[in-house]
Amino acid sequence: MLIVTNFAGFPRQWMSSSGQAGQTRIARDWREFVQQATEADSILLVNCEPRLVMELAAYFLAFPFRRRPLVSADLVLRRPATRVALCTLPLKRFLLSRVDHHIHYFKDLSGYQELFGIQLARSSFVPFKANLHRCCANEAEADGEYVLCFGRSLRDYDTFFRAMEQLPYPAAISRPDFAQLRAHDARFTRNLNELPNNLRLLEDDGTDQAQIRILSRARMVVLPILKSSIAASGISTCLNAMLLGRCVIGTAGPGMSDIFSEEALIVPPEDPDRLAEQIRLAWKDDELRRRTAQFGHRYVLGLGGEPEFHQRIIDCVAGWHATACRAGG
Repeated sequence: MLIVTNFAGFPRQWMSSSGQAGQTRIARDWREFVQQATEADSILLVNCEPRLVMELAAYFLAFPFRRRPLVSADLVLRRPATRVALCTLPLKRFLLSRVDHHIHYFKDLSGYQELFGIQLARSSFVPFKANLHRCCANEAEADGEYVLCFGRSLRDYDTFFRAMEQLPYPAAISRPDFAQLRAHDARFTRNLNELPNNLRLLEDDGTDQAQIRILSRARMVVLPILKSSIAASGISTCLNAMLLGRCVIGTAGPGMSDIFSEEALIVPPEDPDRLAEQIRLAWKDDELRRRTAQFGHRYVLGLGGEPEFHQRIIDCVAGWHATACRAGG
């Protein structure tokens, strides 16, 4: 079996847990995907590029004799928020219906089903991994300097600010890059001179070292996600924080309440009062904070790093393909 993919670092030779052997070729755009998929048993595996997935689906509609099985991984889709997005939604639904299988890093597909027609029958859940796994794996600790809100994708900084204004504890965020926050649909409507008095700005150059420094000094990491989220927004930051032994407070929704139970403290979206209540409890209750961090740390260590993650993707693709071949006769 040949997997043609844009996954960085994907093994060139591989074997699934069921014993299926195969190789990998790397492609960057739809032309390279088509050119590389020369073998009859080729599978196209597209990572985290919805536009590329739909370009390939459209290409195979025009040239069905060149079609190969098409699998998406981490297909990040957003709820339509503009007139243009609403007008193009039927086309996106149609093209996505031509994708053979979807691999997600979250389980709650209700938003994907409702808006984009992506059904459970054509989907698999594969746990993600901590991107900082190669750098460190701290033991869970109860202490820390501040309540940290971190990340960009669909982050609800406004709710975090309103929660921290109710509390006496020190808080922190990275110095905001407003262009990046807008690009990732985060909600951050305040000027810097309007931030809570107990909040400080941390310098962040975007490197792994900066993220480790910022996360490691947090007493807890808060990931407030907008209720419009239909995917696993913040999963990477969440797993990195757990790897570094931090207690995570997250928003109920895909990628959080559908995956974690004891590994994170869950609050409703866009509810500053409930968020403040949970922060207060976690700050004062060392046992709760330490236990939650330990469960999260244990979960992330069990996921392994990039090799184990790639193996899970390989097993998923090979297993799906074997099932599809049997179903097809």
